[in-house]
Amino acid sequence: ELMTGYTMLRNGGVGNGGQPWVLRWSSRIRLTWLSFTLFIILVFFPLIAHYYLTTIDDVDDAGKRIFGPRTGNELCEVKHVQDLCRIRESVSEELLQLEAKRQELNSEIAKLNLKIEACKKSIENAKQDLLQLKNVISQTEHSYKELMAQNQPKLSLPIRLLPDKDDVTFPLPKSNRNCRLHNCFDYSRCPLTSGFPVYVYNSDDYPFGSSLDPLIKQAFEATVRTNVYVTENANIACVYIILVGEMQEPIMPKPTELEQQLHSLPYWRTDGHNHVIINLSRKSETQNFIYNISTGRAMIAQSTFYDAQYRPGFDIVVSPLVHAMSEPNFLEIPPQVPVKRKYLFSFQGEKIESLRSSLQEVRSFEEEIEGNAPADYDDRIITTLKAVQDSKLDFVLVEFTCKNQPKASLPTEWALCGERDDRLELLKLSTFALIITPGDTHLVISAGCTMRLFEALEVGAIPVVLGEQVQLPYNDVIRWNEAALIIPKPRITEVHFLLRSISDNDLLAMRRQGRFLWETYFSTSDNVFSTVLAVIRTRIQIPAAPIREEPAVEIPHRSGKAAGTDPNMADNGDLDLGPVETEPPYASPKYLRNFTLTAMDIYRNWNSAPGPFHLFPYTPLDPVLPSEAKFLGSGTGFRPIGGGAGGSGKEFQAALGGNVPREQFTVVMLTYEREEVLMNSLERLNGLPYLNKVVVVWNSPKLPSEDLLWPDIGVPIMVVRTEKNSLNNRFLPWDEIDTEAILSIDDDAHLRHDEIMFGFRVWREARDRIVGFPGRYHAWDIPHQSWLYNSNYSCELSMVLTGAAFFHKYYAYLYSYVMPQAIRDMVDEYINCEDIAMNFLVSHLTRKPPIKVTSRWTFRCPGCPQALSHDDSHFHERHKCINFFVKVYGYMPLLYTQFRVDSVLFKTRLPHDKTKCFKFI
Repeated sequence: ELMTGYTMLRNGGVGNGGQPWVLRWSSRIRLTWLSFTLFIILVFFPLIAHYYLTTIDDVDDAGKRIFGPRTGNELCEVKHVQDLCRIRESVSEELLQLEAKRQELNSEIAKLNLKIEACKKSIENAKQDLLQLKNVISQTEHSYKELMAQNQPKLSLPIRLLPDKDDVTFPLPKSNRNCRLHNCFDYSRCPLTSGFPVYVYNSDDYPFGSSLDPLIKQAFEATVRTNVYVTENANIACVYIILVGEMQEPIMPKPTELEQQLHSLPYWRTDGHNHVIINLSRKSETQNFIYNISTGRAMIAQSTFYDAQYRPGFDIVVSPLVHAMSEPNFLEIPPQVPVKRKYLFSFQGEKIESLRSSLQEVRSFEEEIEGNAPADYDDRIITTLKAVQDSKLDFVLVEFTCKNQPKASLPTEWALCGERDDRLELLKLSTFALIITPGDTHLVISAGCTMRLFEALEVGAIPVVLGEQVQLPYNDVIRWNEAALIIPKPRITEVHFLLRSISDNDLLAMRRQGRFLWETYFSTSDNVFSTVLAVIRTRIQIPAAPIREEPAVEIPHRSGKAAGTDPNMADNGDLDLGPVETEPPYASPKYLRNFTLTAMDIYRNWNSAPGPFHLFPYTPLDPVLPSEAKFLGSGTGFRPIGGGAGGSGKEFQAALGGNVPREQFTVVMLTYEREEVLMNSLERLNGLPYLNKVVVVWNSPKLPSEDLLWPDIGVPIMVVRTEKNSLNNRFLPWDEIDTEAILSIDDDAHLRHDEIMFGFRVWREARDRIVGFPGRYHAWDIPHQSWLYNSNYSCELSMVLTGAAFFHKYYAYLYSYVMPQAIRDMVDEYINCEDIAMNFLVSHLTRKPPIKVTSRWTFRCPGCPQALSHDDSHFHERHKCINFFVKVYGYMPLLYTQFRVDSVLFKTRLPHDKTKCFKFI
């Protein structure tokens, strides 16, 4: 730099920048001095300050030290740091504790890791064992199914076996009088699974056909055309039927001619075995013209028999065919109440042969026994009955002389007096109707007696048959002592006392049983012919043919819409209502008692008038129901198989329980052009346990909208098209219904799942009853002397509406095929009352009231369109329906009940870890 400055001075003092070099030199010197001065200050001043601070406290008074170091205790004495000290101590203690816990947890983690490894090994071993057990279970189930298939195969309609074309010869009895089924009937033509085919000869093809009564002939032919057993193939027939009477007397063939014509029948086969000769009587004077004809091994079915002609257990005593071409008018039939009528008993008749002897002096009882018993007993009967009438203890009417010409009759038989209408008017006023059997004891039954019996049963007069030797119609299968009094003639003096001693309840029971027998076996030509076939079929123990079901014509519809969950339906609390079926729908087993029903229940089926355990009164006439076995059951229960899980919590809810461990039900929903309401109701069924399928009865002629998307609720939805708009369609026995249990529900009914499940459980305990939710009752209107329908809240009820109720499919058959057509016609006329009709039917058959479950009284969904029940005329029509149904049945079958069914543990306090059977809100 000095050289540079010297150079710059030498060069005239001018540098590169044009500045004097002296100035540049002075600037550099100042900067150097400033830097040195700052260095001295920054280094030496801190050292001096440090020294001063460390020596300033070196005085005798220690208390005056300010900057000297202090001990920890002295520092803590400072007020503003005392809290910090305490915090430090507590944190130190917690850190020590956490460290101890950490070490303990590390130890436990190590132990658990060891256990995890051991559990993993155990799981692997358990998986292997489970796989082996599954294989064992699978093999066991397969073996079980094989054993079940061998010992208890799944039942179905039996395979039909047909008879051989060539008849098997069997020895002839010594006399036709000795004919019985074992020696005069060819069982080989009637296998148990044959279906009981019956071939009916056409009477017009034979000369005697022109002599038949036209009305009987026409009625018989009409009945044959509709009978399920009649076949046109004579080669496979089990029984052959030929109608020979009633014949018109002017053109009646001679006995020898009729015998030759019978023997010349194409399938007579020399002796007429398996043939039934039917001689129907429409009038009381029908003659027994078959008495002098050789009928071989053929059965005879007629109303008049002599003891030398009648073969018990082989021939059949039939009822007269009064209503040949007309149905009985139920409105003209008197009611069954009041029990007591004007006359205690009545009798009108005339007997020409014994009239003269009846005017003579009555002999002693001992003399009557020693004398001619038949004539003497008739004389004593006349005298005794006249004495009762003259005593005036009771109103009785007995007339032994006709005011007009009596009807023709057989010898010693009491002839009918007057016209039929006049006789019926008298019987309507009589509590009992006397029927005096013929004086000739060889005449076991006559057309006149059967005509008296028919008329008495028709109008509700209890028959009193004098003469125990009489053979009443179908006496080998009907218990006549339940509907009539059969009294020996020697007890004629005790008849008045006996009739007065019968209670009103017994009188009503006998009258109701007699009405049942008349309606079922006597009233129409179809009933008479079907009864004759049923007697033969029952004797040879062939099961009845299955009853026909209503074919369901499905309406195609699109499904796939995911069903939503209604919060009202899903809110079942903590209840587990049961499993939603994941397997295919389970149908109720069918045809379980095809053979045992016929063999074991003969008398109950034939005599099942309304009573506690008589649930199938129409078995002999109508085909057997596919599922009747479990419904009929015994008097103490139905299908006693399996068992319930019991309990009060999940063990109860997880299983259906009861006496049938596995069962489902079908929902039948009637709808009419309310698509939105219907879809909402179907969606509410989503997830409902034990639901087999839903049958939607589309009651409108207009088909559903093509773009309507039906919900997917996890079970099949069958939309059935009906022929006409009728509320009776609700109860048709559709062939798509595979379960015994039917839940009939309206399309606007709003029920929770827990309510439905509880109703199903209750119905399974009372399978013969209607079990439902909304209750109603009937009441007697004193001012108007008629019945009223009432829907108000009441402490008792007699009906449960079928808009939300369970019932057995059995009743669907009876409602549609057996119940009087007049009731169904009235339902169609008013478009109303089908639920009342079903309640009438079930109460009439069981003599039990329905069962109401839960406290719910209404079930309509909020916001739904108004139904038919909101019409002003709705209740007026229901009043009329009840009174009309009472006329048809002849009495009021509805019964009152004052209880409802709730859960066993309803409102019962339980521990918190238990749940009730069901819960109601």
